[in-house]
Amino acid sequence: MTPAPETVCLFFLQLHAHLTGSITRECLHDIWQEKRVEQPDLALEDPLRVLPSGKVDFDVASFFPLFTNYIYTLITTIPSIIHSTNAVLDDFAADGVCYLELRTTPRVSPGGFSAEEYIATILACISTHNQQQNAMRTFLILSVDRKHSGHDVANIIDIAIKYRNSGIVGVDLCGDPSRPISNINMLQHEFGRAKKAGLGLTLHFAEVPESSSSSELEGLLAMQPDRLGHVIHVSDSIKDEIAEQKIGLELCLSCNVHAKLTMGGFADHHFRDWWRRRDRGAVILCTDDVGIFLSPLSQEYLLAAEHFGLSREDLVDLCEAASVMIWAGDDEAKRIRREIAAFRTKSQNQALSI
Repeated sequence: MTPAPETVCLFFLQLHAHLTGSITRECLHDIWQEKRVEQPDLALEDPLRVLPSGKVDFDVASFFPLFTNYIYTLITTIPSIIHSTNAVLDDFAADGVCYLELRTTPRVSPGGFSAEEYIATILACISTHNQQQNAMRTFLILSVDRKHSGHDVANIIDIAIKYRNSGIVGVDLCGDPSRPISNINMLQHEFGRAKKAGLGLTLHFAEVPESSSSSELEGLLAMQPDRLGHVIHVSDSIKDEIAEQKIGLELCLSCNVHAKLTMGGFADHHFRDWWRRRDRGAVILCTDDVGIFLSPLSQEYLLAAEHFGLSREDLVDLCEAASVMIWAGDDEAKRIRREIAAFRTKSQNQALSI
């Protein structure tokens, strides 16, 4: 990925990016070719045929089965984890991202790796990448799926706490939003353990009407999340409660528009409404699944400028707002704010050319 020239100097912070959803179809193709050598009878079509170049119109119903099939069939060994994780890290760095909170759901591959081995391998890739001569620093969020049992959730929280000082900074609730949450009281208890251990909490929130009942949204807000993702189908009263708690909002333009999670095009995206309320909570531009929807973070900033009339100064404000919501600690936050302040001073009189 090469950042757009109009945004190349911005100090991008990426706070909502799924590891597996950020794997490019070209990277999946490479892993598929390697797998075909090992398994000549592999009954899986070439990712470049199923996910042709430029295709981004995946809705929720088609995305999750396709995504699960390819990821769980191809990413089944430690080398494939390393290959895909390093490729994702390199892509974000090439786009100009300087701070990344990547998220993934711990999983098991029979005969390949345990859930803890999966996470330890990703953390090792992140640690190595952080030590290289590049401007990006990366940290990890562990995701809990809406369908997970109490045992699965407890295991994920245990791993997150165990690796709290090794690069894990938070936990997340994700999964197919058309499926009901398994047990919201259990989730509240387990996420409470994570928060007590000093981990941040973010929740996929009101993505589709099926996951946007008042009872579900009130139950999730009762967990006192630090950030929320998507936040599409919400009533005015829920908006007011979010604003009152000053919860950070992880908004994903291209994902929402291409997956038809929102009605209309980019100009109709709910970013506009939340941007008007930004004095009551941070608005954070994110990519979600850049490998699927093909819009890197630099492009998301350009889309916001184009469709919502944001100035260059507004885009810097977006970066600065995101810096308040990071989970990597005070030293990292100070580093980022110094960089943003220096950039603001240097470019204060420059205008963004769209």
